[in-house]
Amino acid sequence: MVTKSERKVSKCRYGASAGALVCASLAGITLTQLCLQRARLVSTGVPSLDHLLGEDGYPDKSSILVVGPPGIGKEVLGYWFVRSGLVQGDYCLYATHRPVSDVLRDMKGVGISNERVPVWIAPSGSPVKLDLKDAPSISFNVKEAVHRNKDRRVRVATDILSPLLVLNPIEAMYSYWSQLLQDLKQQDSVVFALAEDGMHPPNALTTMEQLFDGVIEMRLYEEGLSITPLFRVKKMLGLPPFQGYFRFSVTNTGMEVVPRVR
Repeated sequence: MVTKSERKVSKCRYGASAGALVCASLAGITLTQLCLQRARLVSTGVPSLDHLLGEDGYPDKSSILVVGPPGIGKEVLGYWFVRSGLVQGDYCLYATHRPVSDVLRDMKGVGISNERVPVWIAPSGSPVKLDLKDAPSISFNVKEAVHRNKDRRVRVATDILSPLLVLNPIEAMYSYWSQLLQDLKQQDSVVFALAEDGMHPPNALTTMEQLFDGVIEMRLYEEGLSITPLFRVKKMLGLPPFQGYFRFSVTNTGMEVVPRVR
């Protein structure tokens, strides 16, 4: 039986979206239990996605993996995640295999100004250089930067997972990312990583997904000449499984996740 207090959504500190409440109900989880399961949350930077995940976004001290084909908009989720942290005063680190100038141009294209920027680890345009052929140095530099800011909440965004998977055996990368994520989550940090669908054997991405607390899938649905971008939360720490896909759109003013596809 659901108690009176469990019906008072407004008194749940972390909130819960209608989608999350429906999933919880189907799983036999009360509102109070759902709220207690959620740790302090970190905004995704996309209000409609925050609402979908329970009003406030990703779980704190967690790791999020976004999987999708090239050009679908995965990076945009990372940009808004970082931008949200910068606005809130979080320490934001962006480790990328691309030149900083290219990333800044992309950010501007989706409505994010360059007035506030993260700390960079990149092959060019940053004091600390990123070399994909030297994975241990990448891990060391990321952990060193996070440790220096251990008194602040930290956001780490990176697009290097797929390139490293191409250059190294899957067994080595499983161990590498397992240790890196474990070390980063001991700090007050949320890690956001991207993976390219279609770039690896299917079992490689499935293996890597096991390491992350949350997995978001982005894909294109084609029917005749119509193409619909779809969005699915495959899993998220502290929430029951989501069923079905949502539509999403990316414009030069931001990103929006819209009602569920029936």
